[in-house]
Parts: sequence; C-alpha cells; structure tokens
Amino acid sequence: MALQKKVPLRKCTGCQEMKNKKEMLRVLRTPEGEIVLDETGRKNGRGAYICRSLGCLEKARKNKGLERSLKVKIPEETYESLKKEIELIDKR
Repeated sequence: MALQKKVPLRKCTGCQEMKNKKEMLRVLRTPEGEIVLDETGRKNGRGAYICRSLGCLEKARKNKGLERSLKVKIPEETYESLKKEIELIDKR
C-alpha cells in the first residue's frame, strides 16, 4: 500500500485562494526588516504567499494583505520593486 505525500497548501494574500505552495511566490520580511521576494522559499524570516500574477499583488496591496501577514507597513517603493521582480519571473 503506497502512501500519498501531503501537498503543502498556502493561502494567497491577494485573492485568498488556497494553492500548492510550489505554485506561489513567497514574500519575506527579513530579520533586518527589509521586504524581499524569496524564490527558494527557504530564507529566514516571516513569509507571506501570493500567486504568480501582478493582479494578486495589486489585490494584496489594495486590501493590505501583505502588510497584515508580515506585520509591518510596506512603502510604495517596495511594492514597485516586487512588481518588477514578478515581471522578471514571468518572463522566464
């Protein structure tokens, strides 16, 4: 009898959908307090997940989902840099 592996699910802070962890991007607040995109999903810090779409980033910005999850006020410049990073990932 083969055991099935449990698939880790995470909730998008933008659209509020539960999806496979590997399909999503992790936004990280480092111990130093900076907000970065964690492509590996293994860096230290508090993390929140968003779908790989700019629409979900905009929803998370509008409903302050990332700010709530990361427990910090996020400046507009940080949202712009996250947007650029997501665009680069989409082009790959």
